[in-house]
Amino acid sequence: MFVVAGVTGNTGSVVAQTLLDRKQPVRVIVRTVDKGAAWKAKGAEVAVGSLDDAQALTRAFEGAKGAYLLVPPNYAATAYLDDRKKVADALAKAVKASGLGHVVFLSSIGAHLPEGTGPIRIVRYGEQQLGAVAKNLTILRPPSFIDNWVPVLGAAKAQGVLPSFIAPDRTIPMISTRDIGRIAAEQLIAGGKGRTVLELSGPEDYSPNDIAAALGKILKRNVTVQHAPLSAVVPTFKSFGFSDDAARLFEEMYACIERGTLVHEKQGAMHLRGQVTATDALQRLV
Repeated sequence: MFVVAGVTGNTGSVVAQTLLDRKQPVRVIVRTVDKGAAWKAKGAEVAVGSLDDAQALTRAFEGAKGAYLLVPPNYAATAYLDDRKKVADALAKAVKASGLGHVVFLSSIGAHLPEGTGPIRIVRYGEQQLGAVAKNLTILRPPSFIDNWVPVLGAAKAQGVLPSFIAPDRTIPMISTRDIGRIAAEQLIAGGKGRTVLELSGPEDYSPNDIAAALGKILKRNVTVQHAPLSAVVPTFKSFGFSDDAARLFEEMYACIERGTLVHEKQGAMHLRGQVTATDALQRLV
């Protein structure tokens, strides 16, 4: 039995579906019964509980061979890191109490850095907490999700512009969440051996200009990057409903990208490239 958290999101849903497709027994964790109905219809067990409820998580982990875990965002939290630490603490407590054999944890590129990475600091904390209790821990450190371009696809369609806080010609690693979910499922099936760090990226690295070009071909229109200054990060994210604290963490992260310091650790880690190209991912998203 494999337990999967985050099945209402992009990566967890792919993990669970991949496992089911490969005839593996799956138990999904959802906050309410209705959110698990579709998964139950597919043959998965459903465990109801919040990811900050250690007792509910312990019950969900019982009898499982491994679990895919993550710390989901709560961007409205006024003290974002403290709020999300409660989830990481609950996950670690439940892993220890249940004796779970293997954890595959969704972390991030840059999680090896102690500071200056904005919201990535919470998954660094999660790595540390789980590392102290998990019998076997596989850490996935993907880069920016190609799926994160979704909020600005409307502007590309309607106006032919692609807003970006990343310089148009700066090439960085990006990955489709479909690749992350597939790799996570494969790691669960393979089983864990101690602490393993897998640094992920897509088939190749991309710049915002590359994303704009791919979108242009898909939309059959010219799409150009509209580069926004870092000073616009906080007001932009607050307009999306982020708290001031969460918005400032993203400003810190984009500053790290701009400096070129948000990179993979490399030393002591394995590197895997995915299979889904930016064009394929964007075609599906569009």
